[in-house]
Amino acid sequence: MRLAIFSDVHANFEALTRVLDAYKNENIDKYICLGDVVGYGASPNRCCDLVRPLVDFSIMGNHDAAVCGKMDYNYYYEACRFVLDLHSSQLSKQNQKWLQQNPFIHNQKIDDFDICFSHGAPLEPKAFDYVFSLEQAYRLLPEFSSLNQINFIGHSHLCKAFALEKNDVHEIVAQEFKIRSGMKYIIGVGSVGQPRDYDNRAAYTIFDTKTGNFTYKRIEYDIEQAAMKIFKAKIDRNFANRLFVGV
Repeated sequence: MRLAIFSDVHANFEALTRVLDAYKNENIDKYICLGDVVGYGASPNRCCDLVRPLVDFSIMGNHDAAVCGKMDYNYYYEACRFVLDLHSSQLSKQNQKWLQQNPFIHNQKIDDFDICFSHGAPLEPKAFDYVFSLEQAYRLLPEFSSLNQINFIGHSHLCKAFALEKNDVHEIVAQEFKIRSGMKYIIGVGSVGQPRDYDNRAAYTIFDTKTGNFTYKRIEYDIEQAAMKIFKAKIDRNFANRLFVGV
């Protein structure tokens, strides 16, 4: 089974449509979103309208939780709170209801793999902890036995993957790799709508549960159009400017 796994769309309609078009050529069996369909960008409803009927399931991201009343975001900085308030007021009732019912975590056995899907670190999904460094991955070692074989996460907006053994952690630098038995994996799938690894192309991934192969992919999209919508919506200009840099 070929899984399309993507995350952190952040209301970027231009990036999302390019990724979904690219997936059409990949013989995808199931689509899975790891959260944050909203926030930062200018097209929350249009993105929800595309993701909602497409995916087999979607995970609750922190921005999703904020706009649908599942978390207190008063401690977020002002520009971010402004967008969350704006999106909360703009979302249709159908999209609000969909975001509200999305789970914080989903565990599923697919073929030979026990897989966990969450937005942040899998052990306390409602905490939305990051895992994008070796140090953060090492902190999971005491819970090695509790981890699923594969743990797909979003949240960091980075394409970062780590292979865990009982006493060690290795960062995986390859863009394509095979899941090995006896190891456990934390795989950050990057961001469709706001990548932060100095590569401004939209990020998306594919996992083949028959072969065990995982692949990172990138695609260019119309950044100028996405940015112009943010400017017109009077959202903080930095959320548009950073799209050009990929940070």
